[in-house]
Amino acid sequence: MIRYLQPRITALVATTLALLFFAGVVSSAADYDDRLDSLKDYLDRRGYDSEDLFASPNFEIYDNIDSFFKNSAESKGIRPVNKAKKEQGKAAAAKVFVEQLAKYKEHIGFEAKKGYMDEFLEKYIEQLTASEKKYGVPKELTAAIIGLESLFGRILGRHLAFNVYVSMYVKGYKVKWATEQLDELLRFARKRKRDVFVYNSSYAGAIGPMQFLPWSLNRWFVGENVTDMEDCIMSAANYIAHFKKQRGTFERAVFAYNPSKLYVQTILDLAAYAKDACPEKTQEKK
Repeated sequence: MIRYLQPRITALVATTLALLFFAGVVSSAADYDDRLDSLKDYLDRRGYDSEDLFASPNFEIYDNIDSFFKNSAESKGIRPVNKAKKEQGKAAAAKVFVEQLAKYKEHIGFEAKKGYMDEFLEKYIEQLTASEKKYGVPKELTAAIIGLESLFGRILGRHLAFNVYVSMYVKGYKVKWATEQLDELLRFARKRKRDVFVYNSSYAGAIGPMQFLPWSLNRWFVGENVTDMEDCIMSAANYIAHFKKQRGTFERAVFAYNPSKLYVQTILDLAAYAKDACPEKTQEKK
């Protein structure tokens, strides 16, 4: 059965709610069960043990998973820009973009991330330099991505990637994409002989300090441990190098990482800060 996280309520309120909404709640649960049965069939056909997966004590449905995507900082921030462009033109949109960029940076803690940059560069300068030599991606850009994605590895998400994608499937939100990512996640875990429930993630199912989706893990992750910072540094650079070659510029490569102009500009600004404010840390140790 599906587990729901609900607040404690009094017996009287519970009884009242049951009388008013019983039919609707049962219908919703039945709908989820039907969707889970469909997903189980799919996973069994793909060679996974669905009964074992859904019997795990770590499995649960995130009932409001779709709201996380709709209320993301990138989505909310770009709406006024698009509206201004449609109603007033490019010049007005550019002005609104500057305003929304400032709000976006405040929301994601840009100043705090700058504060941690010096320490990160000093600690991982050798691996950052090695990644730059191997992939041709500026070390400051790689550091900026990891800084923005996970506060340099300090925030790895409070969800479980498996639960994220199953929740999206049963909620009917981005079903095709969620199914593909779930398959990629299980394949990644199987290849490394790991329990799929060890992979913490963001609300979007992104994993590790570099916040890769499972599809990216299977193509650009370099190493075995998604929480190992040195592996993640190399992997982020590997990803950016691939899309730089494909799309022509680092800016477009970063857009492939997260298709948001607010995100891209923030990454570029954080990388510029690292290069200008911490020049001694970006020099290779002798």
